[in-house]
Amino acid sequence: MPSLPKVAGVNDGEPPEQDIKDKQDKIREMMKHAWDNYRQYSFGHNELKPVSKKEHSSSVFGHSQLGATIVDSLDTLYIMGLHKEFKDGQEWIEQNLDFDVDAKVSVFEANIRFIGGLLSAYYLSGQEIFKLKAVQLADRLLPAFNTPTGIPWSMVNLTSGEGGTHWSSNSVLAEFGTLHIEFVHLTNLTGNPVYYQKVMHIRKLLAKMNRPNGLYPNYLNPHTGSWGLHHTSAGCLGDSFYEYLLKAWLVSDKTDTEARKTYDDAIEAIERHLIRKSDGGLTFIGEWKNGYLQKNMGHLTCFAGGMFALGANGSPDDKAEHYLRLGAEIARTCHESYDRTASKLGPEVFRFGGGLEATPMDRQSHYVLRPEAIETYWYMWRLTHDPKYRRWGWEAAQAIEKHCRVSGGFSGVEDVTSLRPTHDDVQQSFFLSETLKYLYLLFSSDDLMPLESWVFNTEAHPLPVLRQGAVTLAGSQPAQR
Repeated sequence: MPSLPKVAGVNDGEPPEQDIKDKQDKIREMMKHAWDNYRQYSFGHNELKPVSKKEHSSSVFGHSQLGATIVDSLDTLYIMGLHKEFKDGQEWIEQNLDFDVDAKVSVFEANIRFIGGLLSAYYLSGQEIFKLKAVQLADRLLPAFNTPTGIPWSMVNLTSGEGGTHWSSNSVLAEFGTLHIEFVHLTNLTGNPVYYQKVMHIRKLLAKMNRPNGLYPNYLNPHTGSWGLHHTSAGCLGDSFYEYLLKAWLVSDKTDTEARKTYDDAIEAIERHLIRKSDGGLTFIGEWKNGYLQKNMGHLTCFAGGMFALGANGSPDDKAEHYLRLGAEIARTCHESYDRTASKLGPEVFRFGGGLEATPMDRQSHYVLRPEAIETYWYMWRLTHDPKYRRWGWEAAQAIEKHCRVSGGFSGVEDVTSLRPTHDDVQQSFFLSETLKYLYLLFSSDDLMPLESWVFNTEAHPLPVLRQGAVTLAGSQPAQR
């Protein structure tokens, strides 16, 4: 495999090239620390408890030994040039990854982490085993769509095909709405139309439904096809539905104009009803619940800054600059949520009002190694090359290194307002898949995973743009390293 390129281009006010390279090398070292400890203490299990130095099981994976961290990490290892580590992960998958387990798993998590991770590893490396495993898992998820409406269950047993929900009797917008780009790729690779048909049915059903104030509620009953509570969020429960409308258009080489129109309509409603400016001048995205706007914003919602900016290209001429500016405003707000804590880590939920702005909500001051603010910094950097986004990303990396690094890996913390926070003892698989990947790319040149060629799923797994709808063969569009 060819070596990584030097970081190209230094902007005014930006550190010299060697300093950028040193930062990139530091992020790679953090990835190796996280991986090596997972490899030593929990290899093959889903996640690591880095303080206890033992395996961690999670209900989203059905308490099964499916190697979630391995699958989630493969493309990050590949992009960073950690070839031995990538090979170790590939060998485990070849010898041990078996989806014939009698357990219910989250359809959403299985798709974004496993199918997305396996497909990305396939496109980057050309190794057939990854495509084979992705198709095997997808076929075990298909029974989840056997509902009266075709809206999939939230959970499905990988052996029996029995479905169920984990939110009362409802499926969740962000879960059934975050399947499209992976399933389109599955049809593209296999020639089997069933995957594409399943996700297009979801889109067609939603297009027929009434949407209060143009907003999509977060809950939908898969039996009746009726909305549940009129609760709308661009963060938890809603977030990646909107992201995938935009990315369905992007992955189609901008030919899926229906997806683009649906995205444009959705974000217009979000801007009208959910986005406000605080007394202190910070733009935030609230949640619409029970007829009024809740003036708090979750860390998950911080992805939206990058989404707005990414979608600016393709917006009407009079809107493009507006959405790029809106992305920058959301990035600033999320940076403030980090900067206003003692640890310089962002809380799970932060509030606005009563003289308190971008400060942690009560009992929501934890940080679980989330990537969303850094994700937005990366998109904003790629689209504007404003050096403050690299500066903000490095501040976050330093805070993670200082407060989250332990001898056995990286752990989330219980309270970002403390200078000596307690660790939660979980190294989330998305830390390796998303947080460290976005940090690494933030200090890389634009020709490493260029946005013109790759679309990142909501777990940061890059999938190639399908040029003119043609089949993209593995290895035909390798990462520019």
